[in-house]
Amino acid sequence: MAQAVEQALAEKRHLIVEAGTGTGKTLAYLVPVLSSGKRVIISTGTKNLQEQLYYKDIPFLQKVLGELHVCYMKGRNNYLCRKKVYELAEQPILHGLEEIDHFRAIVEWEKTTENGDRAELAALPESSLLWDKLDARAETCTGQKCQHFDRCFITEMHRRAMESDIIIVNHHLFFADLAIKRASDGAPDAGILPECGAVIFDEAHELEEVASSYFGISVSTLRIEELLRDTEAILQREKLLSALLQTAIRSLRERSQFFFSLLPAGDGRFAFDNRREFLEENGDEFLGLMAALSRLAAELEALNPKPEDIFNLIRRAGELRVQLSFILESQDRNTVFWIERRGGMTRRRERTKDVLEPAETVRSVSPARSGVQHVFLTATPIDVSQILQQTVFEQLETAVLTSATLAVGNGYDYIRSRLGIEHARELVIPSHFDYENQAILYIPPDLPDPRMPDFPRKAAERIRKLLEITEGRAFVLFTSYAQMREIHDRLLGELEYPMLLQGTAPKMALLEEFRITPNAVLFATASFWQGVDVQGEQLSCVIIDRLPFAVPNDPVVAARIKAIDEEGGNAFFEYQVPAAVITLKQGFGRLIRSLHDRGVLALLDNRILKKQYGRVFLSSLPPYRRTTQLSEVETFFS
Repeated sequence: MAQAVEQALAEKRHLIVEAGTGTGKTLAYLVPVLSSGKRVIISTGTKNLQEQLYYKDIPFLQKVLGELHVCYMKGRNNYLCRKKVYELAEQPILHGLEEIDHFRAIVEWEKTTENGDRAELAALPESSLLWDKLDARAETCTGQKCQHFDRCFITEMHRRAMESDIIIVNHHLFFADLAIKRASDGAPDAGILPECGAVIFDEAHELEEVASSYFGISVSTLRIEELLRDTEAILQREKLLSALLQTAIRSLRERSQFFFSLLPAGDGRFAFDNRREFLEENGDEFLGLMAALSRLAAELEALNPKPEDIFNLIRRAGELRVQLSFILESQDRNTVFWIERRGGMTRRRERTKDVLEPAETVRSVSPARSGVQHVFLTATPIDVSQILQQTVFEQLETAVLTSATLAVGNGYDYIRSRLGIEHARELVIPSHFDYENQAILYIPPDLPDPRMPDFPRKAAERIRKLLEITEGRAFVLFTSYAQMREIHDRLLGELEYPMLLQGTAPKMALLEEFRITPNAVLFATASFWQGVDVQGEQLSCVIIDRLPFAVPNDPVVAARIKAIDEEGGNAFFEYQVPAAVITLKQGFGRLIRSLHDRGVLALLDNRILKKQYGRVFLSSLPPYRRTTQLSEVETFFS
C-alpha cells in the first residue's frame, strides 16, 4: 500500500485502496506522504482517528525519522473566541451558579492555554450551554477586522497549518472549509485550510454523507433564534438597542414562530414534497417572514457608525433570506427538500447510516436538552458526485481514498459512481488476519423474516442462546432504536450478564464500562457500528439483527432511489445493496481487531442465504468460517 501511495503522489494520480483491519494503513500512507516533500492534508472520519494519528502514529514516526512538521485541526466550534470571553466578562449574561463557576474557570484557562481547544477543559460538561456563547464559529467571526485577530486561536491554528507538512483534519472540517470557499467565490481569506499537494481521505466510505450535509443548506427556528439572541446582546453591549430595533427583533421572532408553526406536521425527518401548495396557502406568512428579515437588516444598516459585529448580523440576516427563498421556491432537480423536528416530545429516528447534520447545526445546542422543539427546513443534494468531481478531484493533484470497507464484491464501481472519482488506480489489500480460524459466522436458517411481527420474540430467544454460549462479552447491534429497546427489554431478567444500553450514558463512557465489566453485553445502534475498537476476549461476539438497509422512506434515501430509477438504473442493486454491504462490513469489523482476537459473528437475517442479492453480501465479506448450526458455534467456543 505504501508503494501504491508513493506512486500516486509521484505520478499525480488518484488512488482508491481498501486495506483490511490490522494492515497498518495509517503508516502505509504516512511514510510516503512524509517523503514526498508535499504539503498533505489527511482527512479522517472521526476525531478519535485524528487523535490516534496525532498522539500515537506521528510520535512513533518522530522517534524513527526525527522532528516532523505536523498540525492537528478541528472545527472552529471546538475553539474559544477571546473576543467573546472579554465581552461576556464586561456584560455577563449567565444562568445559575454552575454556569458562573464554569465561566470563571474558562477565564482563568484562557490566560494559559496555547490552543484554546475545548478538549482541554475536562471539567466543562458536554451538555454545557455556556460554550455556545464563547466558541469561535465562523458565523460570528469578524476576521482580520477583530482587534484580537493576532492572538486568535483560529489565526494561530492557521499559522501552524501554513508551517506544517501534514495537516490532520476530519471530514466535517474539510467539507465545511470547502463549502465556505465555494460560497465566497474564491476570496483569498476564506476558509482556514491552506493549499495542498494531496489529500488522504481515511474512512473514505463516509464521504458521500458528510459532503451531502455541507453542500446542502438548512434554515431553522434555532438559527433564527440565535441571530436574534446575538443581535440583542451586541446592541445592548454597544448601547444601540433603539425602539425601532426592538420592534424589528420582536417582529422577526413572532413572524418566525408563526411561519414555522404552519409547516406540515410530521415526526422526525420527512420530505417537504408539497412546497408549491404550501406557498400558495401560506404565501403571505412566507413574505412576512422575508420582510421581517429585511427590516432587521435595514434597521441595522441604518446605524451610524456601525461596530464591526453589526456587519456580521446584516450578512447573517441576508443569508437567511436567500437560503429560505431557495428552500421554498427552488425547482432544482438534484435537490431534495425536507423537514425535521427535534426536541420537545419528538424523538429523532436514528438510521443505521446516520445523515449528518447540516453545517449550521453541528455545533448547535441540542434542543432536546432545553425541552424546546426546533424545526429545520433543509435542502440536500441528491447526487454529490458531480460536485465532488468538480470541487475536489479535478482540483487536487492526488487524492487517496482508503478504508477497511470500500469494495463491494471486490470492486469499486459503487464508490466511484457515488463520489464522482474517475481515472483512479485501484487496489484491494486483504487483512493478514486468519479469519477462517479466528471467526465463525452464524446465520440461523429457521428465524422468520425480520419484517414479520414474530421476529423480535424469536430473535431475542436466539440472542439469549448465543450469549449463553459466549458468556456475554458481546455487542448486539441493531438497525433501529425501537428494535434495540424491544429486544433489550425482552432479555431483561433473562440474562445473567451485565446489560448496557445505548442512550443511558455517553458513548465513550459506555464503551469504557463495557471494557472493564466482565461478561458485559452492549445493546447499541448506528454509532457503535464503526470507529469502535475493543481488543481481546472482552469482545468475543457481535450479533447483528438484520441486513442494514437504509430506511427507504428517509427523504434523502428516497430521493436517491427515485433519481436512479428514473434514469433507467436499478436503485436496489446500484445503491441500496452496496450501501448496506459497506455498513455490514463495518459492523462485523468490530470483532477481529488483532491477531489474537477470536469470536462469533451472528446475522439473524437469513435473507442473505435465500435472496439473490445475498451473494453480493457474502462475496464482499472476509473469508469467515460459516455455519447455520448453533452446535457448531458451541464447538467453536469449546
